[in-house]
Amino acid sequence: MAILITGIGELTTNDPASGELADAAVVLDGAHIAWVGPAARAPDADERVDVAGRAALPGWVDSHTHLVFAGDRTAEFEARMAGKPYQAGGIAVTVEATRAATDDELAANLRRHAAEALRQGTTCLETKTGYGLTVADELRSARIAREVADEVTFLGAHLDTGPGYLDLVCGRMLDAVAPEVRWADVFCEEGAFDGAESERVLRAARARGLGLRVHGNQLGPGPGVRLAVRLGAASVDHCTHLTDADVDALAGSDTVATLLPACDLSTRQPLAPARRLLDAGATVALATNANPGSSYTTSMAFCVATAVLQMGMSVAEAVWAATAGGAKALRREDVGVIRPGARADVQVLDAPSVTHLAYRPGVPLTWAVWRRGQRT
Repeated sequence: MAILITGIGELTTNDPASGELADAAVVLDGAHIAWVGPAARAPDADERVDVAGRAALPGWVDSHTHLVFAGDRTAEFEARMAGKPYQAGGIAVTVEATRAATDDELAANLRRHAAEALRQGTTCLETKTGYGLTVADELRSARIAREVADEVTFLGAHLDTGPGYLDLVCGRMLDAVAPEVRWADVFCEEGAFDGAESERVLRAARARGLGLRVHGNQLGPGPGVRLAVRLGAASVDHCTHLTDADVDALAGSDTVATLLPACDLSTRQPLAPARRLLDAGATVALATNANPGSSYTTSMAFCVATAVLQMGMSVAEAVWAATAGGAKALRREDVGVIRPGARADVQVLDAPSVTHLAYRPGVPLTWAVWRRGQRT
């Protein structure tokens, strides 16, 4: 069934061929976008939705989450707010709870968070394994994630659990999980995996046909960014502590710098240097890093507002980073854009322009969401 969305006051397409359009219309036909242009020239459709001057834009593309988990880390958050520093080892608390949970409990929790994100305009979601850390638990995490998420990443290299674990991650665990996922990631950070260990994980994953992602430079300067660039990773995520060489490497590569401002705030880290990256010519994405320990939010709008108000990004840059930037981080061309042939993922704000995302921070502005052509 074709749906004509008309009365759009401001349309952000992320499509250079169309640009931003005023008094625009979009036709959704099944799961794809069929037409974009001025409302006066809109074709007929089976259903017409007049959004009365509201702004429309692509659905958010959240390219970094950890939503296959069980348990609660409120106590850790309270301790951090009282001054205790964030450390990678907190992951172990969630690992224990996740291993103890049933498949149904993990699946229900994932669906609940995915639905929460969708209500806020997130129409394309990546999530990772990484809270199982045994062959069986990582495999079931990947299978559960596949039922809900658009993209699934293997993160067995989330925390080193002891002697022989790196061999397991690069061997039996990777062999078991690889058929269920598209990507592999590694937590390249002090307290997790060093540069050489991270490179071993990434090369093993690439040899099994997986795309590469890296957690890098979150807790301090380190090898993660340059390792990601050197190995051609699609994205390096966090990028909180960057040297000039790191910035130059990203600017001269196809690796996307995915910034996670909600995590920086929750862990009381400095905010990632978005302006510095953009001015150097790097490609920047924004994502939530939704997880129970260091960034328990599914709100992409919160990340956009933070990027504008505290990280030096313009509204247009932040919206692009949270839509088309996330798509680039996932090496996808069918999401994060409104153009004919793209997936029919559209969100409408209860506001006349995307500027209100930062102008009215914290206000729930999502008015309507279509995902794959279905209004949610």
